[in-house]
Amino acid sequence: MNNRSGEISDEFLAQLKEDLVCRRVGRGLGRLDANRHLLSSFDPAKKNAAVFASYLAQWVDVGFQRPALVRETLARFSRAVRARLPLLDYLHLRMAEGMVAMAAESTDEAIRHFDFVLSLEQETDDQELVAIANFWKGRCLRMKGEYDQALVFAVKGRDLALQLGHPAMAAVMRVLESWLYFQKGHVKQAVDILQAAQAVLGQTDDYLTLGNIHSSFGRIARRQGRHQHAIESFTAAIEQYRKRDPRHRNVARSLNNMAFVKRMIALQLQGKIDADAARRRKAAARGRSTRTGKLPYRGRCEQLRQEALAELAEAEAIYGQYGNHHGLGSVHLNYGFLHLDNGDLEHAEAEGKTAFLLAEARHDSILMARARLLQCMVENARVEEGIGESTEPGTHARLAQDCSREAIELAKQTENRRLLIHAYIWQGLTYCNRFFEDNETARHCYDQAIALSKGDHGESTSDDLLALRSKVLGRGSVNPTLRAWSQGSVGDKTFQQIAEEFAELIIPKVWEREGRKISRVAARLSISPKKVRRILNRVAPKKRPSL
Repeated sequence: MNNRSGEISDEFLAQLKEDLVCRRVGRGLGRLDANRHLLSSFDPAKKNAAVFASYLAQWVDVGFQRPALVRETLARFSRAVRARLPLLDYLHLRMAEGMVAMAAESTDEAIRHFDFVLSLEQETDDQELVAIANFWKGRCLRMKGEYDQALVFAVKGRDLALQLGHPAMAAVMRVLESWLYFQKGHVKQAVDILQAAQAVLGQTDDYLTLGNIHSSFGRIARRQGRHQHAIESFTAAIEQYRKRDPRHRNVARSLNNMAFVKRMIALQLQGKIDADAARRRKAAARGRSTRTGKLPYRGRCEQLRQEALAELAEAEAIYGQYGNHHGLGSVHLNYGFLHLDNGDLEHAEAEGKTAFLLAEARHDSILMARARLLQCMVENARVEEGIGESTEPGTHARLAQDCSREAIELAKQTENRRLLIHAYIWQGLTYCNRFFEDNETARHCYDQAIALSKGDHGESTSDDLLALRSKVLGRGSVNPTLRAWSQGSVGDKTFQQIAEEFAELIIPKVWEREGRKISRVAARLSISPKKVRRILNRVAPKKRPSL
């Protein structure tokens, strides 16, 4: 239908709605293209104007142009026009405003709009509108990391769509449902839901949702360590997205995920390179000849790194067009991890700070926590390399400690269990570094991570957890002197000498844990402050004890 009168007919809106719920995407986009004059001559005072704005928002969400189009359309509705709108028209207007806020990552604002619509669901017979309001609110809650409530609204939307006889519409909502089950650790249920949704939508041209399904399969494979399957799924997702829009922001998301996977493969290859080099050194030390030649993985490792950098650059350019803070922040995080892997701590730190600022601007707790974890890793690397220790001993160790603590606090504001696990792991690794060497607190962090994990590991978390485990449970975590004493090996030392040496081992550790306060150490150990100060001055003369 091509209506040149400028009127927004009931028939035109009914066709747009039918195409939407049946996911006849190409046909719906064609209708909008054929009636672009309705946008250029849009009059908010005309009949059906608010409903058209709502449908336009839904079609933009499906792939028609960009959210700015809806924002410009809404700007034409003056306060006076809004005041005269019938209730149903006003509900449609609030839905369009919610979609614009959701696209701008203003999730709390978007939820306020959707809550208003849902508060009046008994006053309207437009149940498709109510179903979409539930679905969109679920999406916003997912973005905030509130997975339990997000699932409630996703299921409400799906059930209502099925009751209305719209299986394709319900299948779209099931993709969100699947992702939420996956985040809660129910992988099989998540996969079953995705496969069911794919069977329904495979008969449509809803390329964005089909791309989302492939992307979800990729994320599941990535977490399970099936890296090649993950790359294949992300590649398939990008192919689907590009059928609708070569520069769609979901293309950037899959490129970002692909870069992450290639980084993980490169880390595995680097581990093999390091293991092979260690084997050669051991063989040489024993006087055995070893074959010297080109290490088989080095070239592939560098190739993967360059591919990842190229994919991140393309993702950054796409996200930049949308001004998407979460996407840009995720890209900067992946840049930071690649720099960290390469030993470039300055650039890794800079990328982490950029990611944090982008997340902070949108109150994105998940991304802020991840940025703090990257900064924690950078500071721990500096501790182990001894960078900057000449000016202020422990500066980098305490920065790492602060970052891990803040990451835990931020992760607790969400229901992202794996993020919290990772935060506890890195807090534990921080307490294990060569400055703190606080095995007791590190063991507590390890126990917290294990209690949360329930055997659900993946990506880098599993390797980090193993590293923490080896530090807190391995033999190497016990001081050699203490181990020798436990075996009765004391040499020719007297008991008094052993007691003094023991004090030199213990008192500095207690002093650190008690905030470097001598009075607190003295009270804790029931010894004189004078003795505490004497021992600290002897074993750490550069440190300045305080009362």
